[in-house]
Amino acid sequence: MIKFTNVFKAFPKGGLALKDVSFHVAKGEFAFLTGHSGAGKSTVMKLIYAEERPTSGEVRVSGYNVNEMRPRDVLMLRRKLGIVFQDFRLLEDRTAEENVAFALEVTGARVSTISARVMRVLTQVGLAAKAQAYPRELSGGEQQRVAIARALVNEPTVLLADEPTGNLDE
Repeated sequence: MIKFTNVFKAFPKGGLALKDVSFHVAKGEFAFLTGHSGAGKSTVMKLIYAEERPTSGEVRVSGYNVNEMRPRDVLMLRRKLGIVFQDFRLLEDRTAEENVAFALEVTGARVSTISARVMRVLTQVGLAAKAQAYPRELSGGEQQRVAIARALVNEPTVLLADEPTGNLDE
């Protein structure tokens, strides 16, 4: 599913973010990436979802070689990924339900299935009762759960989460 082989990532002004990183995460495996601030955890995630390209080495995700991806391939890869960003990236002018539905709409899901799929994942994260709430009306933990629901609604083959529990309520 995810394979890094001798990956280096350098930034023009930021120096070396990753140095000779190699690992493999197989289908069905669960992996944690830990390290201090600035260790390169977010860079690894950005390489996985093809926001960044490695300086050298090879990154493979769900059969795609990130090094050689065309823009169309990036879109196809991202349809297979569920991503929970550290800063949520919720759309402020949309309800919780609409934020989750957006992930289905942009992938061309059948309109007739969207509502049921959205309510299923909102129920899973304990937010069915807040489906019509806007992000500003939700606590930080509730916003995080909307972001988690949005990442899960497409039933991704790979789920990435950057600090997924950092803002969850007690």
